Parts: sequence; structure tokens; C-alpha cells
Amino acid sequence: VTLGPKGRNVVIDKSFGAPRITKDGVTVAKEIELEDKFENMGAQMVREVASKTNDIAGDGTTTATVL
Repeated sequence: VTLGPKGRNVVIDKSFGAPRITKDGVTVAKEIELEDKFENMGAQMVREVASKTNDIAGDGTTTATVL
């Protein structure tokens, strides 16, 4: 959804305060929590990939999670 120049905004519902609107893949990845233990481990790996890409390159986090 947030990939590339035609990426769209994502609305993230917060438990407190106003919803957050972002186009940043790493922000979206950080908010994903799954109920299934094994599926959540996969989501955590994707989150780590996005975070490391953001730290090193500063951009391309959505592309990194797709790869």
C-alpha cells in the first residue's frame, strides 16, 4: 500500500489519542501484531528488516519488506 511514488496513506488506530496517518513502511510494520505465535514471529522479522533498512538507508523500507 505504501510502496513507491503512488503509495497510499495508511491510517493506524491508536489505543489512545488520534489515529496516525503515514506513508512510511517501517511505521506500518512496527504496528503489526498477530495473535498466532508463529505468524507473529514472521511479522517481527519483517519489522526488523524494515527497521534496519530505515537505519542504514533511510528509505526503501516497504521494498525491503516485500523482498
